[in-house]
Amino acid sequence: MTTTFQRARSEEQRAERSRAILATAASMLAEMPVADVSLNELSRRVGLAKSNVLRYFESREAVLLNLLNAASEEWLTELTRTLRRGVDPNTDVNARSERVAALIAKSVAQRPVLCDLLSAQSSVLERNISTESVVTFKRAARTDLETFAALVGECVPELSAGGASTFVMYAASAVGALWTASNPADAVLAAYVAEPDLSAMRIEFEPALRQLLQLLLGGIASTTSPN
Repeated sequence: MTTTFQRARSEEQRAERSRAILATAASMLAEMPVADVSLNELSRRVGLAKSNVLRYFESREAVLLNLLNAASEEWLTELTRTLRRGVDPNTDVNARSERVAALIAKSVAQRPVLCDLLSAQSSVLERNISTESVVTFKRAARTDLETFAALVGECVPELSAGGASTFVMYAASAVGALWTASNPADAVLAAYVAEPDLSAMRIEFEPALRQLLQLLLGGIASTTSPN
């Protein structure tokens, strides 16, 4: 349903308008992939002219980066509970690494919007924004990565602080890359049907991510030390 707003006169009204734009964009992402979210449709649904939406967010990409920050923070809150409940600190490092990788992969796979946003981050979302917006986004992303690294280090203390940071940076990149590869275009899916031998090239997101994260954790833990 389209909502029509009067001109925002106060800071409170402007904040309400910003929240409405973000909420509308979030609802669109529940219906369609990032690539299909257009500024024109967002403006129509929120009940504003496109030029007015741009008073609050400098571009479609800026809106989506805000949503990526919010989705990341929400996911980390859930992941913190999941790992603290699900990882036994009394098991050996290999068992803990395997468990951490499995829980992270499962948690991420349950959040397709987050995965889709991560897959578009570097190639799309960071291409049509100002330096100021990049700085704002990157500061929030850095905080999230630091939180993620501390959480992984808590579960796998065999990692050095640097090793945990390296792991989470690679893990975030892996999510985006594997999501793209595991959600091919219709023509690629049709090719797999037409040539069944080619279907072996198709990637299943959660198991692929779980295996990659486990290999990363094991490899980094074997070459770094908390001391």
